[in-house]
Amino acid sequence: METHTLKVDDINMHWEEAGEGNPVIFLHGIPTSPRLWRHVIPKISPARCLAWEMVGYGASISEGRGRDISVGRQADYLISWMQVLGLEKAVLVGHDLGGGVAQIAAVRHPRRVAGLVLMNAICYDSWPIPEVRIAKVAGSLMKQLPNSIFKSIFREFISMGHDRPSRVRESMHEHWPHYAAAGGAADFLHQVQSLDVHDTLSISDSLPRLNIPARIVWGAADRFQKIGYGYRLSHDLKCSLTRIEDGKHFVPEDHPEEVARTINELLNTEGI
Repeated sequence: METHTLKVDDINMHWEEAGEGNPVIFLHGIPTSPRLWRHVIPKISPARCLAWEMVGYGASISEGRGRDISVGRQADYLISWMQVLGLEKAVLVGHDLGGGVAQIAAVRHPRRVAGLVLMNAICYDSWPIPEVRIAKVAGSLMKQLPNSIFKSIFREFISMGHDRPSRVRESMHEHWPHYAAAGGAADFLHQVQSLDVHDTLSISDSLPRLNIPARIVWGAADRFQKIGYGYRLSHDLKCSLTRIEDGKHFVPEDHPEEVARTINELLNTEGI
């Protein structure tokens, strides 16, 4: 995948891109980056795959300082980026916070969304999770943590979301350096303090009225985003749910084959 940068509304927005065809936009969550999709995108064909980086995350951490980086605002940033890039319509694939961004964008701009694939996504009142609530409460203390201690906390959080131990080290290698190079715990705290459950609650009643092809894929053993919410999304979006029995939270890293299969099914079955 090639890395690109484009200035949108005075924000340097980053994304990784590969392939040709109709656009499919991949949206990561917390505490990851576009590299979350590194094992999925090579399995998607034919499509123009664009892994967009949320403002204030990954290599864009510095761009989020002093800005609103809530999930609702990320949906606005996404649409602005699509407009500048000339993407009239795209399939949105979202994990975790990225799934919330995808839902909000679809409700606010349904003509710009050709389809939805959501996995272990925030939705309704499923978030913030207890670990994030604790981080919010312990904000002043957490902000002062040296990187050596914060890295251990970060690794533990990442580990709880993987069912394949071999992926934990790889995931740390991909996502931790962005925090190490930036403000560490202080920037993570800015991310979690920007989370507001009303962003998804405010659009939840509109989901059943969306007339957009969709698919859900979910790690059934996820302790962060419980699969019951996945079934609720499946019901409201009138679509199927692919259940990954042993999967935990980071299914794009642990189970890229199942994730890619679901995305390709949407692209091929719906004729997108």
